[in-house]
Amino acid sequence: MWTYERITYNPRILGGKPIIRGTRVSVQFILELLAADMTVDEILDEYPQLERLDILAAMDYAAKSIAQEEIIVPTEFSPAFAPAMVPA
Repeated sequence: MWTYERITYNPRILGGKPIIRGTRVSVQFILELLAADMTVDEILDEYPQLERLDILAAMDYAAKSIAQEEIIVPTEFSPAFAPAMVPA
């Protein structure tokens, strides 16, 4: 898939964080912009070196990274926040 053609890392750039190839823009930064309610078009206007597929690749990379994560549930948690975890 094109995600891995657009996402790379280099230990000398941003401490080895995943970045958009050919830039110093990290996947994390793109996700933070989206979480701050910036639209894809706003990001592209602000960072003209990026392409729409770069942003989609960052989201795809993040989704695939999270899919491989182990979910750690704290030993003390509020059932209000995780009703599916409460024994019946």
